[in-house]
Amino acid sequence: MNAAARAVVCEPGSGPPSETVVKVAPYNLEAEQALLGILLYDNAAYERLTDSLQSRCFYEPFHQRLFGSIESHIRKGQLAEPILLADEFKADLAFDELGGLRYLADLVDRAPPAANASDYARAIFDLSLRRELVRIGGEIATTAHAGGKENLPLPARDQIEAAEQQLYSLAENGAASSGFVSFGDALRGAVEMTAEAYGRDGGMSGVATDLVDLDQKVGGLHPSDLVVLAGRPSMVKRLPWRLTSPSTSPRSTPTRSSPTGPRRPSRAAWWPSTRLK
Repeated sequence: MNAAARAVVCEPGSGPPSETVVKVAPYNLEAEQALLGILLYDNAAYERLTDSLQSRCFYEPFHQRLFGSIESHIRKGQLAEPILLADEFKADLAFDELGGLRYLADLVDRAPPAANASDYARAIFDLSLRRELVRIGGEIATTAHAGGKENLPLPARDQIEAAEQQLYSLAENGAASSGFVSFGDALRGAVEMTAEAYGRDGGMSGVATDLVDLDQKVGGLHPSDLVVLAGRPSMVKRLPWRLTSPSTSPRSTPTRSSPTGPRRPSRAAWWPSTRLK
């Protein structure tokens, strides 16, 4: 099912027919069916999945909707099983074409052990990344040939920056940035950030730097953030020390003794680039 389809074509004047490989986006329906069957059989297996796996990672459109429904039921504390979910898809044409309730029952009957849920989820997520890479690569090639939207000239450097932005977004979030997100995803992110801020001292969602003005502006330091601080010479020479933990600050680093008296710490002991969180 994952193998690329092959077709025989004959070009005018090319002599005998030649085989041409028709490229197909990478996917694995068996892995998707296995994971969905595990979740329908044992809802507790959902806790073993990472947050990076979302409904868009599934290749089959109905599998996307089915996973989204299972996820919604479990997060609400409700039971997600074939009979209850079948009522939600009565008007779904794809659900009827696949066999209706019988299809969901088959997923449960052929479900592998729940201990393998994370392995199937990892395979599905990896294939979704590969499909995104294929799509981004196609867009890069099309833009490079056309020169930009509506055949308007677009500098090559701008094309490179746009490609880098899409690849960076794919590496960080598992999907290239589309500009818009659903209200549910945006609301979930806002609630999670608010909960983190409520649980931290100072009401910040990130890690405090002890610099009050900076914390108020950026809300603390967050994972993957690149914060650049600029200033005139001699203004922030000791700032990296303030950003380190007390155990790694130069004031708490033991000095090396010498015949003439205590010496300052070695460069390896206080060099800030190795201590920043």
